[in-house]
Amino acid sequence: MFYESLKSLPIEGISHSILSKSAGDVRLALHKKKRDLEDFKALISPAAVPFLEDMASISHTLTAARFGKTIQMYIPIYLSNECNNICTYCGFSQNLDIPRKTLDKGEILQEIRMVREMGYEHVLIVTGEHHKNVNIDYFCEALETIKPHFSQVSMEVQPLSEQEYRRLIDHGVDTVLVYQETYHPEAYKKYHPRGKKANYRYRLDTCDRLGRAGMHKMGIGVLLGLEDWRVDSFLCAAHLDYLEKKYWRSRYSISFPRLRTCAQDIPRDHQISDRDLVQLICAYRLFNAEVELSISTREQASFRDQILKLGVTSMSAESKTNPGGYSEGKTSSLNQFEICDHRTTDQVCRAIIHQGYEPVWKDWDGVFGNH
Repeated sequence: MFYESLKSLPIEGISHSILSKSAGDVRLALHKKKRDLEDFKALISPAAVPFLEDMASISHTLTAARFGKTIQMYIPIYLSNECNNICTYCGFSQNLDIPRKTLDKGEILQEIRMVREMGYEHVLIVTGEHHKNVNIDYFCEALETIKPHFSQVSMEVQPLSEQEYRRLIDHGVDTVLVYQETYHPEAYKKYHPRGKKANYRYRLDTCDRLGRAGMHKMGIGVLLGLEDWRVDSFLCAAHLDYLEKKYWRSRYSISFPRLRTCAQDIPRDHQISDRDLVQLICAYRLFNAEVELSISTREQASFRDQILKLGVTSMSAESKTNPGGYSEGKTSSLNQFEICDHRTTDQVCRAIIHQGYEPVWKDWDGVFGNH
């Protein structure tokens, strides 16, 4: 399990090691063909800031060579905002007095119709973590309704057992996303005081259960802004390195969610700037030319357009983060977090095309563009 490896990576030592990297370490990393985790430390260090232009150029070249000039389009469909967890940064947290809603089959079909009219073939199913009302049986019933309408179905729900992940695969799920939020064990306790999500080890071991179940693709990441972004991102890169070696048949993606305004006050002590996020995206691409990198509508339209050529391979557009958000418009259920790019799907696609890239609606056997 990655947990055993993590115990040999003390948080304080990682931070010191990253901050100690020099310009010479960055130059050495930039000139390598194969970069390791020590190189990743250098590329996310303050010493790499003067080299951002070089990093961006290499990142662009590596991404174009592997993925072509394509951006895979996806859209989230929120099925429920019911949740048993208290998370201090989330708009679905159980302690919040907000209207709760879980979609039934008829309401799911309404969402499907709206999303299909937008042209989407790839959907990300999202729910809160309510283990009674939104459980594996609910997921399987929902997937029987959803899967016939889409070529790809991904899920971002509570951690499940290995056997439950096998059931999801049998119902047509291609990808599961699970974010550790922060790899810092003590900080994790602070942000997750109640609910099953408070079990740090069980959440961390989720990708091992996914790997043993044979999931086609796993998505990982941290919630940028909870803790030191450099330390958490290094540990996420170490997790990716471990997973690729152990579950080499699976594909992997990294997402970059930043803390955004929601229905409760959120931590503000570890903000990550736009420049920092550009550096991080390029560092991941230089570290791993195969990993898919995704940016959601949490980010401003101008920023998403700016980073289009720097290593990103997938984007969402016109996202709603509340159950029934596409078919009902303004509803009584609240958004999970603030959306920052409010453009329509057509407007986002035109922006992609304007930069010489192609929006892709299907992903055939992992090869972008063949559609």
